[in-house]
Amino acid sequence: MSKEISWFDIGVNLTNSQFADDWLAVVDDAKEKGVSRLVLTGTSLAESYSALELANQMQDVYCTAGIHPHDAKDATEADFLALQNLFLEQAKVVALGECGLDFNRNYSPKKEQLCTFERQLEIAALLNAPLFLHQRDAHADFIALLKRYKKDIDNVVVHCFTGTKAELNDYLALDCYIGLTGWVCDERRGLDVLALSADIPLERLLLETDAPFLLPRTIKPKPKSRRNTPANLPHIGLQIAQQLQTDVVQLAAQTLENSLRFFRLSDVERR
Repeated sequence: MSKEISWFDIGVNLTNSQFADDWLAVVDDAKEKGVSRLVLTGTSLAESYSALELANQMQDVYCTAGIHPHDAKDATEADFLALQNLFLEQAKVVALGECGLDFNRNYSPKKEQLCTFERQLEIAALLNAPLFLHQRDAHADFIALLKRYKKDIDNVVVHCFTGTKAELNDYLALDCYIGLTGWVCDERRGLDVLALSADIPLERLLLETDAPFLLPRTIKPKPKSRRNTPANLPHIGLQIAQQLQTDVVQLAAQTLENSLRFFRLSDVERR
């Protein structure tokens, strides 16, 4: 695929231990493949600081700050205040999250998940901060809380969307952005989501790898490590472009524009 195409990966877990030895090479490779901008995902206060530390060492790499539902049981009010300050004080922190609800694994009790999610919604509403969300097997509670705060939050993305048409319609009714991953390249479980990509308005579509997770199954040959990297984003984009019967250059340009709008970025630092 041409290096002239410029992609934006909105979700990379670069602080994951799988990248401990070569994170800089991973980003360099992604940029060589045309992924010009990346956002690193913060999933706890400690990981948010780590993501910021990495982002500060690279051009056109940003990060989020948030507490994932898996870590909700350990969240404190001091953590929430620290997340708020990170967004207010650090130019590279361009969104709050990853936050939300995950009732599939329940690594944290539901009560703690609900409280931690709502506290981050309160902060996002107070600051009108872009919000990076996670939802798994918790749609009813998730959408109920989101509806309560969305009017005060302009930019919300439902990251790694894997839901139903009804769930997608609920998110679009709230003017959410939708993040698609290599899930759409999985013939075992992702074909329904790939088909739903046609129902997402192009101006609301964002692309992500969620690396090192969700290695696209259609990549040939498969890497021996089974590790996903942001360099695979063009492969995901091509899969979606083919499904939409649209030009891949146009899809890359549109999703890049969407990402810059969502994170309130331009070609220079926003602050």
